[in-house]
Amino acid sequence: MSYLHRIRVRYGECDMQRVVFNANYLAYCDDAADLWFQALGVDLESHGWDVMVKKASVTWSGSAKARDELAIAVAVRRWGNTSFDLGFDGSVGEQPVFSADITYVAVKAGTTETVRVPDDFRAAADAL
Repeated sequence: MSYLHRIRVRYGECDMQRVVFNANYLAYCDDAADLWFQALGVDLESHGWDVMVKKASVTWSGSAKARDELAIAVAVRRWGNTSFDLGFDGSVGEQPVFSADITYVAVKAGTTETVRVPDDFRAAADAL
């Protein structure tokens, strides 16, 4: 299952080649992940945990331009004990643009101390 996040590319997010500047794709993923958490109905910090990014990789297969609608599908690609990988697949219409994998580590809220990813969170994510 996956969650779909849509954004309209703004002019200021593009570079001199008139396509989205590469670093902005990770910002888009961050927004999509935040809204994915909200769609799950999960307020991490009120449950005593949070997430931190450990690793991110992006592969481009196309480009988005100003005013394009970029659709980003978000889904869990891997569960670990204290971490999980979210996959992000972005496209404009039927044209694939990028794929990203981000590893998030679960931590005790307000610290960098790792904790087990809660079972209720796993169940909610798997059900979306």
